Amino acid sequence: MLPTTLPSEQAAALHECLISLGSNIDPEHYFDQALTILSQECKLLACSKAIRTTPVGYQQQPDFLNAALLVSTSLEQEAFRAYLKEVEDRLGRVRGAIKSGPRTMDLDMVAWNGEVVDEGYYQHDYVKVPVDEVLASSGRTLEPVKRS
Repeated sequence: MLPTTLPSEQAAALHECLISLGSNIDPEHYFDQALTILSQECKLLACSKAIRTTPVGYQQQPDFLNAALLVSTSLEQEAFRAYLKEVEDRLGRVRGAIKSGPRTMDLDMVAWNGEVVDEGYYQHDYVKVPVDEVLASSGRTLEPVKRS
């Protein structure tokens, strides 16, 4: 017997993205704002606790709050990466001469559909610790960075 309904060809595939968050300018406020925006515009699947970390690189700035989120989105990877930068801009992010300087919000894509896309996951505890917490709470695992 044929099905009475067919899956919509227009239905967008959902992708999962692990995001690293960091802020050291009024971080509690900007974390709340980022969570509000991302949970309204994406599907929030899991969230780590925030951890306080010392700056990496430029040291003459306040400590950071860092966390990780797992979200699902219908956007493709590069469109979602651009979306994260747009959310940073909405949250008042100013990109100055010092790349590792103070910021209201930094949103970095760590993994896409279970595959690590940012080697910072392996290099920095401020990324790895919150991401590992999200992985443990969501039952997800990661595949290593694929080298070309």
